[in-house]
Amino acid sequence: MPNQGTERLITVLGASGLLGTAVSRELAGRPGRLRLVGRRPVTVPKRPTATVEERTVDLTEPGAVADAVAGSDVVIHLVAHSAGPGTWRVADGDTLAERVNLGLVHDVLDAVRAGATAPAPALLFAGSVSQAAGLDPARTDVEPPTAYDRHKLAAERAIAAATAQGLVRGSTLRLSTLYTTGTDEPALDRGVVATMTRRAFAGQPLTMWHGGTARRDLLSVDDAAHAFGVALDTLDTVGGAYWEIGTGRRTTVARLFTMIAETVARHTGRPAVPVEDTTPAEYAMPTDRLDFVATSTAFRDATGWQPRVALADGLDALAAAVAQRSDAHGSA
Repeated sequence: MPNQGTERLITVLGASGLLGTAVSRELAGRPGRLRLVGRRPVTVPKRPTATVEERTVDLTEPGAVADAVAGSDVVIHLVAHSAGPGTWRVADGDTLAERVNLGLVHDVLDAVRAGATAPAPALLFAGSVSQAAGLDPARTDVEPPTAYDRHKLAAERAIAAATAQGLVRGSTLRLSTLYTTGTDEPALDRGVVATMTRRAFAGQPLTMWHGGTARRDLLSVDDAAHAFGVALDTLDTVGGAYWEIGTGRRTTVARLFTMIAETVARHTGRPAVPVEDTTPAEYAMPTDRLDFVATSTAFRDATGWQPRVALADGLDALAAAVAQRSDAHGSA
């Protein structure tokens, strides 16, 4: 599968999403060959250093994954199913979500198996810190409580098994809660930070569940993209393992929402919108009560990566971007 005697080809699956756009921007600034594959048109930086090939593809179509990864030396798998107001929230029995979150990983492995050559290609997978929160790594008989996390953990295990067989050199970056700083179109981000920022600009209360006591580790998507870039530079070090990626800082949902309200107020000149506790929505999950904070010391020690965006600075940059776009369109 990998190229022999040529510049390595890095293929990014899911390049049109929030994380994919950030990773594409990170890698486009480096020399090499880059294939960006997305369900929607991909945003490519002007005058990229890399030689960039763009493909708009529905990867769930038969043979689409095999065609997308053909000839790749490195595959960065960022595809994840998202739909509805809960974005990543997946109902049990959602076959499309399972096809995207887990099935496409098996498609990549099948494609590598069908065209296997030496050396084995590298496979970097975007996981989540929530997929194994509270689970004993030595036990495989206990699964995460949500379908999304079960899909992610099963995909990680499939990659680990393929790595043990020598089929790929795989590793998973288990990411903490991502948010955009507004470098890209904020509408790409349907996560909690961007959603609440838009609500605050619209003058709407920021509603939380369970008193907002759950703690999260908020990671700039640009820092996450940089982590993938660092992983590419240290494949011999990171291969064959999973790594938690985050800031290591604990922020309660209540504190986060208060910070968002206050940040937006500074940009609008209006009083901060209220932060209110409310009844959980129908799509609420048991994990909404749990803390998800990454312990990224191992990755930092192994690679030298460090998060570079403080939460307060990231929220301010996002608010500035939303304000600028609102002014450009004449509305909040």
